Amino acid sequence: MEFKRFLINKLILFFMLSTLITVAVALIGSAYDSEARFGYDSMLTPIKYAGLCLLPTLVTWSRRELSLKELLGRKALMLLLLEGVILLMAFTSPAIDTERADVVLTIAGSVLVIFLLANLFLWLRDSAQAKKMNRDLQMFQKLHG
Repeated sequence: MEFKRFLINKLILFFMLSTLITVAVALIGSAYDSEARFGYDSMLTPIKYAGLCLLPTLVTWSRRELSLKELLGRKALMLLLLEGVILLMAFTSPAIDTERADVVLTIAGSVLVIFLLANLFLWLRDSAQAKKMNRDLQMFQKLHG
């Protein structure tokens, strides 16, 4: 994949992650600390998390097409790195009660759910693009074949 397309995909992923992280923070926060109130600066937290979560996605870039085994291996590594980044941020945040195992497990689970949803949404988008391209190619072949 050319690097420019790779970067555009990461920009799309950034906005998708920002939205999914915002939903996860709202749900987890409501469940574990519903009385907490934050200032406007806390609105930037999902953006910071999404930005940091883009770093582990760099392991999926390759100049050549990856085999399914290579792609799955890199996705697994990316998930481990994502879990590490988010849990490191959680353990260094004074606002998150990481003394409670259920909070840590919920955060780790939400990372997995967001990872799966983001990959599903990207796959659906790529699948739709591939179907459109195939229809366009079939039309072109009918007209010029």
